[in-house]
Amino acid sequence: MKIFLIIFVSLCIVFFTLQGFIMTSTSNTEKYQYEVVKEYDDFEVRKYQAALFSSVDLSGDSYESNSGTGFRILAGYIFGGNQTGEKIAMTSPVAMQLNDSNRKMSFMVPSNYDKKRLPTPNNESIYFEEKKECMMAAIRFGGWANDKKIEAHVTQLKKYLEKEGLAHKNNFSYFGYNPPYEVVNRRNEVVVELTE
Repeated sequence: MKIFLIIFVSLCIVFFTLQGFIMTSTSNTEKYQYEVVKEYDDFEVRKYQAALFSSVDLSGDSYESNSGTGFRILAGYIFGGNQTGEKIAMTSPVAMQLNDSNRKMSFMVPSNYDKKRLPTPNNESIYFEEKKECMMAAIRFGGWANDKKIEAHVTQLKKYLEKEGLAHKNNFSYFGYNPPYEVVNRRNEVVVELTE
């Protein structure tokens, strides 16, 4: 019994040490910059800076069917799958557009790059797009994301925006901030661009 307790305590120490290291690493990752314009009880309105994104269009009809495919394609590019073999830093969040007519995943390009300096992807399905400064509403949730949670938060955000009289473009996206092996303090968001 004493040996079991020692092993259990040791595993807990290792687990929480690793999680601490992962959380530090995640907090040092460059993020899509925004300023909170107004906080409501259940969501907030943000002003996002202009940014450059690498994107890939997806054919699946759900978050769960698209997330692995999109991530592998874009991660392949930043981990050296480009014509110069250059490794590009990971950024946060990973964005997935949820519109039925156009589903895609995007990684923000680190701010030390511009479109001219980016290496050409080996995978021709990857493209780059510049997003202008914009206003977005965001609702946050924890744990691991799935289609049911995302859809529930899309529905909630729509209701909150309607209640506050805030018009939106109906172009909802999912933002995921954590790698899959980060267990605690997971951050997920559903966002939508507002019509100014």
